[in-house]
Amino acid sequence: MILGGFFLLTKGADYLVGGASSIARKFGISALVVGLTVIAFGTSAPEFFVNVISAAGGNTAIAVGNVLGSNLANILLVLGITAMIAPLKLESSTVWKEIPFTLLAAIMVLVFGSDVLLDGAIVNSISRIEGVALLGFFLIFIVYTFGLREKTGEHPESQIEQMAFARSLFYTIGGLAALGVGGQLVVAGATSVASSLGVSDNLIALTVVALGTSLPELMASVVAARKGHQDLAIGNVVGSSIFNIFFVLSSSAIVAPLAFADANITDAVMVVFATFGLFVSLFAGRKHVISKRKGALLVGLYFAYMLYVILRG
Repeated sequence: MILGGFFLLTKGADYLVGGASSIARKFGISALVVGLTVIAFGTSAPEFFVNVISAAGGNTAIAVGNVLGSNLANILLVLGITAMIAPLKLESSTVWKEIPFTLLAAIMVLVFGSDVLLDGAIVNSISRIEGVALLGFFLIFIVYTFGLREKTGEHPESQIEQMAFARSLFYTIGGLAALGVGGQLVVAGATSVASSLGVSDNLIALTVVALGTSLPELMASVVAARKGHQDLAIGNVVGSSIFNIFFVLSSSAIVAPLAFADANITDAVMVVFATFGLFVSLFAGRKHVISKRKGALLVGLYFAYMLYVILRG
């Protein structure tokens, strides 16, 4: 069920990205903005469907672990592998605005999930009200990205394949349908695996589910980097990380308050550390460039943390 679900999630995201990007480009939206919004949403759609289905079914551990694990995979694994294929030169707006916005998202999750420490509560959780607050920041991000439409220059090679409108619409709707079915399969399969192996849902969510739902980001960014579409590759990862927290996690919390375990606190701290570390690294060596060496370091850090997570249980 998990493998079949991942297949549908990956193909569904692929079709959704292709169709929706083509439609967006018909309205003259730049490649960077498409990467930060349409493609980022398409590649975050697996996380969204898995999380909402999990939250609605009362399995909040998978919902929280999936988002935290996916953001770690985006920042460390996806960006790292992409940079190892082709060094990534980041736009100034990405360095000073989008990445700090990603860091803000990670910090807000850590703060909202630390009720015991900060408020003296009995348990940690992200409430529906906090979910609405996160969603408010998502709307701010959307307004900001569309403000880039007139400000962002575009590289000539950063072109998105154009399709007939009917075909684009078919791809978009078909992709969404595949994502819905795939999400249900992954949640059911992951819950069963965790139960049969006697491990926590959080462990399965942070590793297997998070890595599986991050496959669209990985595939989209690697393909974009190999074709020289750096704006798409970077915008996809950064936008997806913002979507995961401000849209996916907020929607999940609105559906059902999300319990935040002690392990989630550690994972949230790691997301903050990874995002801040990425920002700082952009000023070491070649300015605003993620080199192949930096990419290898990011990948190594990801697998080191995953080893810790597995040993933690």
